[in-house]
Amino acid sequence: MSRLLIFQSDFGIADGAVSAMYGVAYSVCPELKICDLTHEIPQYNIWEASYRLIQTVGYWPKDSVFVSVVDPGVGSTRRSIAVRTVNGQYIITPDNGTLTHIKRMLGIEDAREIDEERNRLPNSGESYTFHGRDIYAYTGARLASGLIRFEDIGPAVHPDSVVELPVTEPVMDGDTITGTIDILDVRFGSLWTNISKDLFKTLGVPYGGRVEIAIMNDTREVYRNIIRYAKSFADVYIGEPLIYVNSLDYIAVAINQGSFSKAYNVLTGSNWKISVKKAQL
Repeated sequence: MSRLLIFQSDFGIADGAVSAMYGVAYSVCPELKICDLTHEIPQYNIWEASYRLIQTVGYWPKDSVFVSVVDPGVGSTRRSIAVRTVNGQYIITPDNGTLTHIKRMLGIEDAREIDEERNRLPNSGESYTFHGRDIYAYTGARLASGLIRFEDIGPAVHPDSVVELPVTEPVMDGDTITGTIDILDVRFGSLWTNISKDLFKTLGVPYGGRVEIAIMNDTREVYRNIIRYAKSFADVYIGEPLIYVNSLDYIAVAINQGSFSKAYNVLTGSNWKISVKKAQL
């Protein structure tokens, strides 16, 4: 019985790249069930590819096969890799940091370096610029269809060797927690931070309580306010800012029925810091 096959990339859908990956997969096995995670990762943005995987993978059934292709180093010496998570999902991807959040937050049970001689679309050996089609979609489809086992993908490598991107940990200093704005809830403009729910709870702020937040871009302060800690958007007025626990159990900042990111020109990355403390009213 075929497993589920899920694609992610930075290709967009304006041309035929994603369709070509589908075609390769269906040529391997017409009975496959193929889904899309997203193809709207910003070009070359490995960090966002990593985050979208951790946002998604753990909610899919055991044995689901993910293929993630955000590959600015295509054709270079970077490895191609396949991993099995501790929950039994598989991910096939360049070993360029795409697995950072999966490795840190979910866990990798086993890893294999893809043997690109054995696991490559026939008659594609002269192409070095579309590994998403020729290696990753092809290998993912063969694994999902049962034509190969995970062990057939290539030699075992230690999970600790899987490449990680630099990660900045949140810091508690006195009564203030400082973290980074890791990602946006793109469609709604909410800011998702790296401050966990458990760390935030050490501030002792109840639902409905107030917190003081400050957002910095490098050394420039772009926002400071006292806002409500809410269970949901419905707990504040339309247009009012709030701080809440997002779907990954991390702290986020939003505007009810508005885009916080657009309203205050806030972006993401290690140079975007957010400080949170209990408001003294």
